[in-house]
Amino acid sequence: MYQTLQERVCNANIVLKNEGLVFQTWGNASAVDRDLGVVAIKPSGVDYADLTPAHIPVVNLQGNTVNGDLRPSVDLPSHLALYDAFPEIGGIIHTHSHYATCFAQARRELPCFGTTHADYFYGAIPLTAPPDPEQTRDNYEWNTGTIIVETFRNRPPLSCPAVLVAGHGPFVWGATLEAAVENACVLEELARMAAHTLALNGDAVPLESHLLDKHFLRKHGEGAYYGQR
Repeated sequence: MYQTLQERVCNANIVLKNEGLVFQTWGNASAVDRDLGVVAIKPSGVDYADLTPAHIPVVNLQGNTVNGDLRPSVDLPSHLALYDAFPEIGGIIHTHSHYATCFAQARRELPCFGTTHADYFYGAIPLTAPPDPEQTRDNYEWNTGTIIVETFRNRPPLSCPAVLVAGHGPFVWGATLEAAVENACVLEELARMAAHTLALNGDAVPLESHLLDKHFLRKHGEGAYYGQR
């Protein structure tokens, strides 16, 4: 019943490793099947070289395991909070990819400096508030998810499918798991470009709003005309 979902999640996690977005076991990918009411996610602490579809735990939307013998990622509650709040998303990626994590640790959003960024994300990648001591002490991973949700209170999540969790790292999502993987790869490259942009010009300014609108909407707007029909 869950084999296809487990295969997709296994493949997505391996892509993250192959693309250099994860070091050691620092990251996880998940996907939701809303018809079945389940989420599949990387198991906690398992080396990517050893990962197979059979290793992928499947849980219900309350986080209870329904298939598999391995414990799901410790970040599962964060994923569940996002799936609960954002019914339009189908996959979530969490990594500690180098450049995106540097922005999160520097406690600064990732500005939209150019049209490459605008092709994927409508404006700056936001930075969350850090968790307070109570949020850290109890239900930390769930609270990480709710902090992300609060950050997007007035922003459609698919208009900017990524966030930088202060002091932690990026969470990225998409309408599908495969879209989330693509967005995670793009985010890391954009963070690398932004870091180099700031090194060349510490006073670099964000892209003009008319260019942001043009590039984002030609790919994602109602009248989008980028690519093939």
